[in-house]
Amino acid sequence: MLLFGHVLMIIMERADGMYDELSTVFKALGHPIRRKILDILKISPRTTGELDDHFPEVTRYAIMKHLNILEEGNLVLVRREGKYKRHFLNAVPLQEVHERWVDKYMQSTASSLLNLRRTVREKGGDKTMESPKDFRIEQEIFLDAPREEVFRALTEKVEDWWEFRIAPKGVTSHFTFKAVIGGQFIENWGEKEGAVWGNVYYVNAPEEIRLHGHLGMQGAVNSAYTYRLLEKEGGTLLQLSHTASGVIQDQWEEEHSKGWEYLLGTLLKNYVEDN
Repeated sequence: MLLFGHVLMIIMERADGMYDELSTVFKALGHPIRRKILDILKISPRTTGELDDHFPEVTRYAIMKHLNILEEGNLVLVRREGKYKRHFLNAVPLQEVHERWVDKYMQSTASSLLNLRRTVREKGGDKTMESPKDFRIEQEIFLDAPREEVFRALTEKVEDWWEFRIAPKGVTSHFTFKAVIGGQFIENWGEKEGAVWGNVYYVNAPEEIRLHGHLGMQGAVNSAYTYRLLEKEGGTLLQLSHTASGVIQDQWEEEHSKGWEYLLGTLLKNYVEDN
């Protein structure tokens, strides 16, 4: 009976923590200026001054307060570059809200109406944005697991949760990841067929690992990604940085941003927290 009570208490504490996190996200989304800031950052990262230019009717101090609330909700990440602070969109909390709330109540009719509205807007809109020549993705995910376990899942155990494949449809493939200098993150199928997802050029296990890799992009592209693992109370904060430059197609930044959210925020998170 005591054991059951202890387990129930743990479940309730985790549930309270989950709803506290959601409350912070909902608060951050509760103001139109903060939602507009997220729309701007979805296009590209911005400094505080650049964001301030988008809101001439609002004081710089007010913009800074809005950014602080977005940071508290983990929707905005700040990276210092010289004397400037650049703000990045972190869409992972939005994905978690979608999975925990929207998916449960989404009806096929509502989905169809949203698709119709989206189609009308796209066909009626004036698409003048040029294809970017580079992009940078910054994301953070909190994982309820020790840092060593998370690092091992990212490398030795990647075969168990990494869902994306380059292998032809219907062909079974397998992953190997050697977390050493010069090591490779490889997908193999058949006897001589395969693809390199990344080449390791820096390792400081279990704190950080850096790789060069196209991650599904083709052509003249220079792409690199980094995992940083910070020990936090109760678990590990995983920071992802992914930069790419060269001949970049319009949809690649959005596709890779959503892909990372799914890989790390759903697949990896579920894997390390359920094992």
